[in-house]
Amino acid sequence: MSLPRADFHQQNQASAQAEALRLFERKPVLQGAWLNWVASQLYALRPAEYASMVRRELVLLQENSEN
Repeated sequence: MSLPRADFHQQNQASAQAEALRLFERKPVLQGAWLNWVASQLYALRPAEYASMVRRELVLLQENSEN
């Protein structure tokens, strides 16, 4: 039985934020190769809902770094 969406989100939010930060911190190291690398990392995450959470956190990190 799967968790309701809100419960899943609440239980995995901190982990998704930490994973997004880990991926984002590799950007200066990988430079031009980062986008393909991060896409492969996101693709490997399961379940898909968790990967989406990490992706959203990465977008927020990117937006905050540009401001």
